[in-house]
Amino acid sequence: MSYHDTISHELGFDPQALRGDLWIDGRWRKGRGGDPIPVIDPSTGNTITQIENASIDDAMDAVAAAEAALPGWTATPPRMKSEILRRCYDLMIQRKDMLARLISLENGKALPDAQGEVLYAAEFFRWFAEEAVRLNGELYTAPSGANRIIVTHRPIGVAVMVTPWNFPAAMATRKIAPALAAGCTCVLKPATETPLTAYALAEIYAEAGVPAGVVNVLTTSRSGATVSAMLHDPRVRKLSFTGSTEVGRRLLHEAADTVISCSMELGGNAPFIVFDDADLDLAIEGAMVAKMRNGGEACTAANRFLVQKGIAPAFAEGLAARMKAMTLGAGYAGETLCGPLINREALDRIAGLVADAEGHGAKTLTGGRPVDGPGFYFPPTVLTDVPPEAEITGEEIFGPVAALSTFETEEEAIARANSTEYGLISYVFTADLARGLRVSEQLDSGMVGLNRGVVSDPAAPFGGTKQSGLGREGAHHGILEFCEVQYIAANW
Repeated sequence: MSYHDTISHELGFDPQALRGDLWIDGRWRKGRGGDPIPVIDPSTGNTITQIENASIDDAMDAVAAAEAALPGWTATPPRMKSEILRRCYDLMIQRKDMLARLISLENGKALPDAQGEVLYAAEFFRWFAEEAVRLNGELYTAPSGANRIIVTHRPIGVAVMVTPWNFPAAMATRKIAPALAAGCTCVLKPATETPLTAYALAEIYAEAGVPAGVVNVLTTSRSGATVSAMLHDPRVRKLSFTGSTEVGRRLLHEAADTVISCSMELGGNAPFIVFDDADLDLAIEGAMVAKMRNGGEACTAANRFLVQKGIAPAFAEGLAARMKAMTLGAGYAGETLCGPLINREALDRIAGLVADAEGHGAKTLTGGRPVDGPGFYFPPTVLTDVPPEAEITGEEIFGPVAALSTFETEEEAIARANSTEYGLISYVFTADLARGLRVSEQLDSGMVGLNRGVVSDPAAPFGGTKQSGLGREGAHHGILEFCEVQYIAANW
């Protein structure tokens, strides 16, 4: 049986029949950017299908479509916007199994993770369907009594959205849902590693009643030049980006030329602090979630495990046993708990980080070497005695490797946790609530998981400090990222 016959049987649909055209102004069209782009199955290394390659002219067409649709969408009553967003949610839930299998196919993540992502991604539409009718303003009297102050929120305009491959559904809906709720239109450029999910969702938006031109989706092999062209178009007023800090810095430079509002969700180097008094089972369970969600390929993944000396041996032993027991395999295989990395480059990078740590004296309790054969597999790995000079302590690992080191005092833990340019998320495990809150307040990160291994929630503000980004996604804060504040002085 051929690869495509096998995959079709495994997934229940033919991946070659999936949409791979550009979605611009409410219709599918071919790209003018040259050769089609292959989409690779990380579980096997085989080509799933090919997608269209957008040119800069195609991107300008998408911007023009978004601009043309903006007045009509802005004028659409909030309740109508809300109902359309709610239909997006309903359709995603109806097709959750297909979407999960599709994510597993092109991303490699294990089906349980993919199923969780679909539910999380859909929830942004339900949350912002509710926020769309609650975008309230303010009315108050100036302190001098000279006039009234009226404050309103207006849609910022056409938004360009750039999303990564690690959460191909959730990173898109986390941006599109609040933008549409605010009355904006958009152009989405998903990662070329995982475009099929974005195009499948485009069909859902159209079926739910999103008008032509309100959401446009394009893929391109020339991401830098294409995004730059859109950012330098005066019709574009917003950039929402999720990706590496390195790319984020470059985009901020580009956006500065036309003073575009930017929301940037960038890299992380999350500390996971375990105090001696922590519930050991709870801490290990939290570590498994914080480290192994999406196989560690997440900006919120626990990166540096800082474990107090008294509990360190038991924690390391328990974590290693749990990691070793995880079934490694194709993401879409039913028994898999840890899928492959996204590509060969990621595999080689993880192997290099582990080798460097071992070269600096770290000990490997489980895993540690790539798996031979097709696909891009690295087993769940636990390293102990990782010294500060090891490269893995300063890099975002983005893979299934837990790097453990020990500390003695609370002050030392806080200092080491904050000794990074990143500030996205931190994790703290302790049975002492006062200590947990005290430490959380001293951690320089936008989010803290206190005795929890996952914090992401559409109702909560997601974002970081320092070089982990600007702005917030989710909660009421998320819709405000797509609004301009207007103040009117009036008398009556």
